[in-house]
Amino acid sequence: MSALYDISAKTSKGQTQSLRVYEGKPLLIVNLASQCGFTPQYAGLQKLHETYKDRGLHVLGFPCNDFGGQEPGTIGEIEQFCSLNYGVTFELFDKVAILGDAKHPLYAWLTTHAEPQGDVQWNFEKFLIDRSGNVAGRFASKVEPESEELRSAIEAVL
Repeated sequence: MSALYDISAKTSKGQTQSLRVYEGKPLLIVNLASQCGFTPQYAGLQKLHETYKDRGLHVLGFPCNDFGGQEPGTIGEIEQFCSLNYGVTFELFDKVAILGDAKHPLYAWLTTHAEPQGDVQWNFEKFLIDRSGNVAGRFASKVEPESEELRSAIEAVL
């Protein structure tokens, strides 16, 4: 059993949800920002969701304002932005801190169980989780969602 599934996060609707609901399912966890140079990656993340959801992949988005104040809005504003601009239907969670003393437990777990270990460096960093709840890959912000590198890694955990 992975400690990943002992973590809970607040959904975009304000409900606390255990990550246990994803046990046995591959996950792509991404920290998001609406005013970042990487924001167009929302489109690629949505495409991954559409391509792989029927094979079990869950894309989980965690808005974060830790890098350059690039996610200043409320979760409602973020959802509206994502829907209107990118047609996002993958799962969005409430804003989280991923750096410092207020770091969300999910990001504390991810950054100590991934290679390389250490803090997230910028918005749109991606963590791929296999069906056993292990980190199967960590991808820097510059790795596009539809890149061969990420798609191959996703295919391997499906």
